[in-house]
Amino acid sequence: MVTGPDVSDEVSLAAAFTREHHEIDTAIEDFLASAETDQVLRTAPLLRAVEALRRHIYLEEEIVFPNLPPGPLRMPLMVMRREHGELWRRMDDLERRVAAPAAGEDLDGACRDLLALLETHNAKEEPIIYPHMDADLDDDERTRVRDLFESGTLPAGWVCQDA
Repeated sequence: MVTGPDVSDEVSLAAAFTREHHEIDTAIEDFLASAETDQVLRTAPLLRAVEALRRHIYLEEEIVFPNLPPGPLRMPLMVMRREHGELWRRMDDLERRVAAPAAGEDLDGACRDLLALLETHNAKEEPIIYPHMDADLDDDERTRVRDLFESGTLPAGWVCQDA
């Protein structure tokens, strides 16, 4: 179950965000491996993973990215936002497929596609952006990120910049 990491004892925000990447990936992989025949039960963990990923993107785009040094990270942040938009649209599609399944739609295939996008996105974000979270965010910004990480809520109606 993806609930958001407990960062109260986490030494590094980068470590907490990376751990959440792995938890989200694992939840989607667990959905794919599930033999559950009741679709409501089978998709519940997937929908929790989507919710966690949306909150994760919110934290990055609203708190982390605006407080990082713009010069050297301008292009990487543009790429991250563009990829967040693509991830967001894929999550919208997954939620639509779960809510109103249509004949011939491949929910598992859509999940595998999302996992592939996450893999390439995270492989860039973790080594390029995440080290700056610990080095460049001030104490107030780190506290704000930790508080929102622990509250686990995404503001109603919030959508990422490039969705």
